[in-house]
Amino acid sequence: MLAQIKERSEGFFKEKNVITDILGKLEDKTGIQKPYIATGFVAVIVLYLLFGYGASLLCNLIGFVYPAYFSIKAIESNNKEDDTKWLTYWVVYGLFSVGEFFSDIFLFWFPFYYAGKCVFLLWCMAPVSWNGSQIIYTRLVRPFFLKHESAMDCMVNDLSGKAKNAAESVTKQAASLAVGHDKAQ
Repeated sequence: MLAQIKERSEGFFKEKNVITDILGKLEDKTGIQKPYIATGFVAVIVLYLLFGYGASLLCNLIGFVYPAYFSIKAIESNNKEDDTKWLTYWVVYGLFSVGEFFSDIFLFWFPFYYAGKCVFLLWCMAPVSWNGSQIIYTRLVRPFFLKHESAMDCMVNDLSGKAKNAAESVTKQAASLAVGHDKAQ
């Protein structure tokens, strides 16, 4: 496992992308090798998540930016597998965010909450077969959805119908007010 991580990180530093370009420029200016710069940067982020003000924002950016970037790349590719991977991530991320909304008032007081949340989000987006999104989706979300799918479909159809009727009603009222306003002038 450790050898695989080392191999992947060495491969990453040899790739040509925005991050390695920035690390390369920093390496040229400072004389410090890319892996050490990256390790230092990660250490600063971890320390900030543990003790810094605004750790919530940083954690949410980490949970959003990387997945959003690769979701856009997945949309633009012809491969269906990457679409499924990132859709699964967003379903789990959305459920986590809703759950967090209701429990955040309590969880916020736990030491190192944002560091733990960040680790959870990183696990959910990790490019491994045992990532959190896949596990949570297949073990929790999918069985629950399949069990309650017909009830959810009825509820969504009912809400869609009510929303459509409300929109039509508001549109008719706005149109009649506009006609009445024009006649008054």
